[in-house]
Amino acid sequence: MKLDSAVLSLLGLDANTTSVSSAGGVGMSSASTSRITTKLSNGENMTYFMKTGKGPEAEAMFEGEHQSLNALHNAVPTLCPKSFGHGKLADAPGKSFLVTDYLQISDRFSTPKSPKGMSLAQKLAKLHTTPAPTPESYDKPHFGFPATTCCGDTPQDNNFAPSWADFYATHRLRFIVKQARQSNGADKQLEDLVEQTCTAVIPRLIGDDHLDNGRGVTPVVIHGDLWSGNASVGTLPGMTDPEDVVFDSSACYAHSEFELGIMNMFGGFGGSFLEEYHRLVPKTEPVAEYADRVRLYELYHHLNHYALFGGGYKSGAVSIMRDLVGKYGREAEL
Repeated sequence: MKLDSAVLSLLGLDANTTSVSSAGGVGMSSASTSRITTKLSNGENMTYFMKTGKGPEAEAMFEGEHQSLNALHNAVPTLCPKSFGHGKLADAPGKSFLVTDYLQISDRFSTPKSPKGMSLAQKLAKLHTTPAPTPESYDKPHFGFPATTCCGDTPQDNNFAPSWADFYATHRLRFIVKQARQSNGADKQLEDLVEQTCTAVIPRLIGDDHLDNGRGVTPVVIHGDLWSGNASVGTLPGMTDPEDVVFDSSACYAHSEFELGIMNMFGGFGGSFLEEYHRLVPKTEPVAEYADRVRLYELYHHLNHYALFGGGYKSGAVSIMRDLVGKYGREAEL
């Protein structure tokens, strides 16, 4: 199979020494995945990973993933693949591509229980203690992201906001309940509960004058979709042994604990991971409300899954909101 001329140009490769083969599975968007193998001018072999997809949705998704991966990679180079670029294919009109490092995933049955290098907890701790950069045209770090990123197939509203509470209420919860309405129809009970959560629970639980003894939180880069299926053990270029790695990121400049919402929803990381992580990244004050904050952050992913798939994810969202509104909503009325 020949490599598209736009990708050859981006990577500076020779078509005569480059080949393309299927890399197997597809993601949420049904993007095709390929392995690019080439021989460089110095005689070394090089391998890249490529995604391709159709339409403007794929183009936007690949731009977001490109910026997401590099935001993570710039902070912690061994955490995820580096992205080399994205764009439109020249030889296949209407299709777009993304090219990254090739991540060689290890067989879980042959991988040592303690991979070499930093652990996943250590790498995430480094990521979550690296302040986000100041966006262009702003005078300080903000919550949001410079590109649209997709959580599953949902294009997220990443417009910048100086307040974490405002960002989470408007650009995550209110945004995703509108997506759910488009997918599943109007639902007054659900929409009213989301609004109660935004107006009563969020200011009380994650308000900027409440977190960290009134100092608020600093935006940091998070993966954004870190369930166990987006984490593994594998080898990236420059590694001699497999290490803990992540992929398929949906990055955002956010409160570090937002990362833990989807990890809590699907599990798979274990108590020892959190123990190690929190030795390096202490729970935000007030620590007594940590579990409720994680549930509040998990709520977004229940609503997103309901918007994407419908069904039982609504009940999980409703349960979380009823509990939090019952606990904190009454305080807001006093």
